[in-house]
Amino acid sequence: MALLTHPITILDGGMGQELLARSKREVTTMWSADIMLHEPELVRDLHYDFIQAGATVITLNTYTATPQRLQLNNTLAQLSQLHVSAIRAAQDAITLSGKTNINIAGCLPPLVASYHPDESPDFALSLDAYRQIVSLQQAAVDLFICETMSSINEAKAACTAAKESGKPVWVAFSLSDENPNILRGGDRLEDALNALVPSYTDVILLNCSRPETIEHALPLLTQSVAHSGVYANGFTAVDSLYPGTTVASLSARQDLNPVQYAQHTLLWANAGVTIIGGCCEIRPNHIQQLCSTLEQAGYSLTK
Repeated sequence: MALLTHPITILDGGMGQELLARSKREVTTMWSADIMLHEPELVRDLHYDFIQAGATVITLNTYTATPQRLQLNNTLAQLSQLHVSAIRAAQDAITLSGKTNINIAGCLPPLVASYHPDESPDFALSLDAYRQIVSLQQAAVDLFICETMSSINEAKAACTAAKESGKPVWVAFSLSDENPNILRGGDRLEDALNALVPSYTDVILLNCSRPETIEHALPLLTQSVAHSGVYANGFTAVDSLYPGTTVASLSARQDLNPVQYAQHTLLWANAGVTIIGGCCEIRPNHIQQLCSTLEQAGYSLTK
């Protein structure tokens, strides 16, 4: 089959839920940080599995290692250690894979809680926190992903810090499952795109939302940016996740196995999306299957 016009860059999948399945430790509100301290080899091995499945971009496992979250848990002194450990896990996985084409993405997440930007500090304090994270990661990463952004203000603070590194900056917005045109914090997606592109970035992704939700928003996304991406989650809903709770309260969908998820990714590619991966509940076998499905459909995957 002839190759289609645009190549697809493959991201990894979700870390937190898969690490839950692989670890025997009790889940905590600081789950990814807890794993980095006590079972970093699980993170290394999961990075490796995603690489073997076809991912050429892996993201550091530092989603909960923000100054604000650590301060709330009286563990701020571990900030540097957690980032060093996460960097080592990613680098070791790449070395084990023997591949030379793998990029590491720095992680700039919500500072306090996913989906609740109202819990984050004001812009100045947020910018300072993101600068701390960037300073810990920038020497080891190839790009930064400001991910699961749920408000314009949150995204601007993360982007500002990331841009100062001189590395490429991608922004991933999370959408309301009830209204695909609205970010989880209430801002309109159209306003967010206008506010961020091209002043802060020209690469916008949609993440940690249901695939069906994202598909409603794809026409606006692909018409607004030159490089768009999607990495959806596999949750039934996220309504029960609030600050102080854990992802153990969320349920996985039973109708989103690797083949079913891959069919969604084919829709995204056909819509013009150039970056595809997975978020929570999307595992290495999902990534392997979507790579196979996209290649069978005639898409070239970046190598």
